[in-house]
This record gives sequence, C-alpha cells and structure tokens, in this order.
Amino acid sequence: MVKPELAPEYPAYWEADVVLRDGGTGHLRPMTAADAEAVQVFHMAQSQNSIYLRFFTYKSKLTAKELRRFTELDYRNRVAFVITHGEEIIGIGRYDRLDDPTEAEVAFNVSDAHQGRGVGSILLEHLAVAARENGIGRFSAEVLPENRKMIQVFSDAGYEVHRRFDDGVISLHFDIDPTEKSRAVMESREHRAEARSVAGLVAPASIAVIGASREWGSVGQQLLEHVIEGKFTGSVYAVNREALEVSGMMPYDSIGQVPAPVDLAIIAVPYDRVPAVVEQCGKAGVKGLVIATAGFADDGERGLVRQRALVRQARANGMRLVGPASLGLANTDPEVSLNASMAPALPKQGGLGIFSQSAALGVSLFAAMSRREIGMSTVLSAGNRADVSGNDMMQFWEDDPNTTACGLYLESIGNPRKFSRISRRLARSKPVIVAKSDSMGLRLPPGHTVRTTAAPPGALDAMLRQSGVLRVNTIEELSDVAQIVVGQPLPKGPGLAIIGNSDAMGSVVADAAEQHGLRVAAMASNLFLDTGQSKALPLLKRTVLAALGEVGVDSAIVTLLPVVGLTVENIAKTLQACSKETGKPVLAVFTGIVELSVHVNRQMSHDLPAFSSAGAAIAALAAVTRYAHWLTLESPVFEAPTGVNPKAVEKLLDTWLEDVEGDSLVTLTPARAREVLGHYGIEVLESVAFGSDDEAVAAGQRLGWPVAIKTIDPSLRHRLDLGGVRINIENADSLRRNIIQMRKFLKPYGDKELEVQSMAEVGPSCTLRAIEDPLLGPVVSFGLSGDAVNLLDDWAHRVPPLSLGDTAELVRSPRAAVKLFGYEGLPPGNVSALEDLVARVAMLKDEHPEVAFIEFKPILVGPTTVTVLAVDLRIGNPAQRTDSARRAMIS
Repeated sequence: MVKPELAPEYPAYWEADVVLRDGGTGHLRPMTAADAEAVQVFHMAQSQNSIYLRFFTYKSKLTAKELRRFTELDYRNRVAFVITHGEEIIGIGRYDRLDDPTEAEVAFNVSDAHQGRGVGSILLEHLAVAARENGIGRFSAEVLPENRKMIQVFSDAGYEVHRRFDDGVISLHFDIDPTEKSRAVMESREHRAEARSVAGLVAPASIAVIGASREWGSVGQQLLEHVIEGKFTGSVYAVNREALEVSGMMPYDSIGQVPAPVDLAIIAVPYDRVPAVVEQCGKAGVKGLVIATAGFADDGERGLVRQRALVRQARANGMRLVGPASLGLANTDPEVSLNASMAPALPKQGGLGIFSQSAALGVSLFAAMSRREIGMSTVLSAGNRADVSGNDMMQFWEDDPNTTACGLYLESIGNPRKFSRISRRLARSKPVIVAKSDSMGLRLPPGHTVRTTAAPPGALDAMLRQSGVLRVNTIEELSDVAQIVVGQPLPKGPGLAIIGNSDAMGSVVADAAEQHGLRVAAMASNLFLDTGQSKALPLLKRTVLAALGEVGVDSAIVTLLPVVGLTVENIAKTLQACSKETGKPVLAVFTGIVELSVHVNRQMSHDLPAFSSAGAAIAALAAVTRYAHWLTLESPVFEAPTGVNPKAVEKLLDTWLEDVEGDSLVTLTPARAREVLGHYGIEVLESVAFGSDDEAVAAGQRLGWPVAIKTIDPSLRHRLDLGGVRINIENADSLRRNIIQMRKFLKPYGDKELEVQSMAEVGPSCTLRAIEDPLLGPVVSFGLSGDAVNLLDDWAHRVPPLSLGDTAELVRSPRAAVKLFGYEGLPPGNVSALEDLVARVAMLKDEHPEVAFIEFKPILVGPTTVTVLAVDLRIGNPAQRTDSARRAMIS
C-alpha cells in the first residue's frame, strides 16, 4: 500500500505587505489551491496581447488541468506568489525547479490595469528569496522578443543576466545570489516607493474628515476646523452620518457618498467604529488614512489584535495608515498648506522635518519647536506607529526640497537595520537628529508591537553613531541642535572663538568647550559694550569678524550679560551678519535676563540660534561639530575579506540544524567550529584534551615545545591568577611536574579536565563576541579581556555590515584599547591583523543568522601575529531579520 503524500505546509512567513512603485500598497502571499477561481478571473480579464506574451499563444480560458498545475504547489520545487489588492489578484509570479536541482524556470503575469507599478520586480525579489531558501541558485526564463517589459524586469533587477536567442525566443539565465548591484537596485526602488507613499499623505489633493462634528472641542470638529483655517489648497469633505451641517459645509453620510476621489481620510470616530470606516475607505479607493482615534493601546491584547487587523485591512486595499492615536500631520509648503493635526495653527514655515510617535511626546515636541520659533517643513505624529514609521518619513525627507534637516523622537524602533541604512544615506545630505531614551528597545510603549532587544547596552547607540545620526536624549537637546542646523552653516572643524563681556563667563564657557571636544582657538571675553548702541554694535561686529577670521577658528559663541541700551534682537541681527559674511556658524548666549517679556531661548530673527544657557549651546555646537567631521570622512567602504566561502558554511549549518527544534541552541564541537571558521579564513590554535600524563606528553611532542596547559572550565581556563593555566612548559619532564602541581592547585574547584596547547606570541588579551539579536540582528562586541570588560563593562559595539572605517573604530573604541598601541614600554600589537579578524567575524555573523552566538576568548594580539586561543560557537534556528533581501513592510 502506497502511503499518501502529506499536503505541503503553507509557508505563512513568506507573506508580506509591500509598497508599490507609485506609493500604493498590496499584499503578497503564496498561492494556494483555493485561488483557482481567482486565477481564472485574473486570466480572463487580461488582454489578448498579455495572454500571448505569457503563454506564447492565445487562450481565452485556462483548463481545469492548467488551473490545478498552476495552483497546487509544494512550496519547494514549485512555488507561486500572488499580489492582491483587496480580493483581486493583480500579479502572479512563479518558479518551477528544472532537472538541474539548482535551477528553476521563472514566469510572471501582471494585470493590465496595474502594469508600471513595479509588481513584477517585487515578485522577482520574493521568488528569489524563496528559491535560495530551497537550494536554488539560478533562474531561467523564456521570453518573446516583443515582451520588452518583462525583459526589462530581469535586466533592471541588478543580476548579471545572460541572453541567448533561439528559435524566436529569448532565453535568459542569471544567478540569484544577492549582489552589490541587486541590493542597490532593491534599495533604490524601495526608497522611491516609500517616499511616494508618504508624499501622498502629506501632500494630498483632497481630504475627507470622517467623524467631523458640530460639537465644539471634539477631535473631529477641531481637525476639520484646523484643515479649513490652515487654508488647505485642495478639496475638503466632511463625513458625519448624523449632522446636517458641519463647519459651514454639508456633510456626507459615508465616505462612499463623496462625489470625487479622496486621497487622505482623517478618521475621528469612536473606537468600535474604526474597523468599519477603514473598510469603507478601502472600497471607496482612498489612498491614505490618519487615524486620530485612540483606545487600541488601552484595550490590552484585544486592542493590539484589532490594530494589526486594521493595518492588514488598509495595506491590502492599497492604503498607508498613520496612527492609531495620531495627533495628525502638517505640511507648511504654500502649495499644500495642510494642518490636519490637533495643533491650533499651521507651524512656521521652515526647513525642519519632525516625526514623533505617542501623542504626549508629539505635543511636547511640537510645542518646543514652536516656542523656539524653528520653522518646519512637515510634521507627522505616528501615534502607535502601526504602519507609517520614521523610516518612511526619512525616505520622503531625502527627496523633499523643502526639508533641510530632520528631527525624530523615537520611543520604539521596528526595523533598526533599515533605519541605519536609510539614515546613513540621508545624513550625507541632511542632518538627522534623533532623540531617544536609554531604555528604548528594552521595553515597548503602549500600543507598539515591534520586537525588543537583548543586545548589550550601547549597541543601539553605536548603530546610530555608525549612521552619522546626531543622537540626543531629550526634546530640549533636539531643539538646541535643530536651532543650529536649520539656520547656520556647519563648522569645518573644532576650533572655537569665545566672545563676551565677562571674563568669568568666558572661562566657564572655555572649560565646557574643552570637555565637549571643542578647541578654544580665540578669546575676547572682556568687551566693554556700555557705550550705547551706535558704538557697541560696531565694536561687537568688528570683534566677532576678527575672531572668525583667525586661522583655526571654525565657529563662534558670543555670551553676553545684559547691556543697557542693547536689545537682543539688534545683537542677533549683528551676529547673524557676521555668520553670513564669513560662512561660519555663530551662536548667541544671553545670560542673566530676568524680564519675562524677553524670550531668548529660540531661533531669533535672521536665523540666529540663541540660548539662555551656555552649557546647552556648547553641547549642541559640539554635537553639530562631530556631525560635520563625520561628513568629511570618506564614504564607507564595504570590502569583503578574501578567502571566504559563505555557501560552504550555509550547507554545513543546514545539515547540523536539521535535528534542532524550536529556540534551542547547540554548541558546536571544537572540530565543527574550526570547520566553520576555516571557511572564513579564521584559525583557532589547536588544543588537545588529555586524561593521563602520557597523553599530555604525546600531545606536547606533536604540537611542539614550548606548550601551555589549562583547564577546560571556561571560568578558569585563562586565569593565571587562579591557577587555570600554566605557560612556557619546555619539555616532557616539566609538563609532568606542572600537571601534578596544577591538579593539586585546582582540587578545591573540583576535578577539572585539562588540555595542552601550543604557546602563542604574547600580547594584550582581547575578547570578540557576536550575537544574533531579535531586534538589531547581528551585533559585534569587542573589548580587552579581564577586568576591563568583566568589571568596568568596557565594551565597544557595532552592527554589521561593517565598513573598513567601522572595523578600525571598533577596535579603538574601548578605553583600554590603548594597550594595543604600545603601553608603558610594551611593543604595539598587530592591529591590522586584529581588524582583519574582526572583519571576518562580522561578515560571518552578517551572512549567517543561524550563528546565534560566537565568542573568541582570548585573542592574543602580539607584535607580529594575532592568535585565537579558544572559541565558543552556538547555532540555532533564527527568526527572520527585520531587514531582509526582499522588500516587505514590518507587520
């Protein structure tokens, strides 16, 4: 009797919401047998030409046999994906494995009504990921010469496509392993699509406020009033099924009754009505949603389930979603003039883009910027940040000519690897200021559903530094930095001129500047300005210009106590003129002002940043100076080490993980660990465990004298002070004596197994560790072994991929790293070899999430060699990383 074949398990983890080229969204999922009828409907709606290009002949209808072949899949040898809009299939992509098990034939069919939206490109990306997962490394396709669009999909994907023309058909072949070019293509497409999706939200042509009310002070009433009073340039509609008139206009009963297309719907209805309203918006063809309604975070697990359902519903119908619990959004561009927020007035127009999450911090951030009179371009409050995130806003800001600097207050982060990738690129053209608490990532605010981190403290901050982000802690610090970057040129170096009318204050400012890494290059802190405005202002201007003109001066800070007859506005005008004339930043600090009517902690007229605290001004200027220095560094070079073989390691890990279940980890044997590391050009000094003295002597003779003996116990094996290791053993007799003495010394700790190992070149002892974090993905940590890391937590962290500069900075960042470069008369270590080892480990960890934990301890950095004495390598079944080789929205 033949055993019936089990139905293949549906790979739900392949499902993804995707952003299309025009900024709309769709849902991608594996095809199932239940799709047969929908596939037939899709096929029959296609034009004769599209059917001919796909099947090389015309067929008005698919046969039952063809439908079974197309929809009944095993998800290994035969895989198909569909992209849907609502219930409608708008694109199909599939592969079928060929006789060569490493190659598959790929084919696509995109709805005539949705061509040009990038559907085929997204299907190809996801098919390639699924194929590689199933051991396929090469795609082939047969295409008619006139099917230029499909040929273009393959050519533009970034793969090296080989073509052959035979019997009227073009045969295409290409490897599907990600390449630098294919990754760049994917990121470019992702950028354009996500930027357009946000542009549709912040610059809509029409808006409907659903829940617009006549009740004064209600959320719906205020949102509608603010849109109208902000002089929005597009069409505005009110939707309220109960009122006859709202804000001077006749409301519609439902969004479906609005007679014209609606780009953006602002939803302010009771909590229980939100799902039904979102469904109605999808049917009406609305492109984007702002959900002001709160309550999802307060409704426990049920609220989170409903929130996820809202997001799925919106994305499946082509809509991006801001919120829930959003304060709204604003765009000060005169061509848009949109205040779809709870702010009573449109903010001052300017160059700062603002993104926040929860309502409370959104209010605080908006208020801080308004008090400082900092002009803003776009403002978006994401609320629970269920869909639109800071990553999306950065994609938009990068292309937005009205935005010159970006400020984000983050309470959680859903895709930090993508954040790092986008911000590193964005920060090259526009400053990116990020405020976050030290506990961000460790726990989630109410309503946020992203992953948390188990990475070492400081790893997330290190990732931000790698990306060129100006990292601050508070809204006030974000405002301080923003004041400078939106109105002043960037300093070209750390040289600072200090000008003022108090020697004591000048001394305090100089001390603070040195502590923040600035160099005091000029001082004129005893100006006598009590001579009236006509004499004092010219004197101030001459002094500031002279200081800024000195060699080595890159910026100036002017700290002034109140002067009779001089107004802060006139001083600000004078100082800004100095900045403009020299092209160097100038900051003003007005201390000692007690008049409540004089507000100085703001961006003054003429764009001069003014502060009431010298300490805040210095801290902000130092942060901007560090950013300006980062810009002078060469663009990061990502250079793979030579002699690595990731595919060989992938095969090994696949085999070893077959019997590993769930979240359990398996520690590799020394032999298996050496096999993995060997494929990355990493050697571990051989050690041999022994039971008897004779076995130890035989090992010593084979390894070569001198040798060391140590315990296998990881807590003692490298502790000379605790008797866990003995070194420089020259011969067999000495080895036997040392074994006896060592066993006697270790007896209080129990019977410990021992091993013998060759001696390595001595030098500072280091520890290199890499983990797979659920939020950050791979994290590499480095420190000097012993008390530096064990007691003082003197670690440095980086998130791969690491550029050459990242690697060099990592090994130099611990405070104890001075030991590597010659310390107290010791010779410097071979740091270049250490950097090469770090680069290999970082690449291994980046390429193989299955490597859950790897630690090299100790690593001896000698004058000529770097030697790894021991390694602990553990593998497990990884979760999918937040930033993978396919475009997908975080759910």
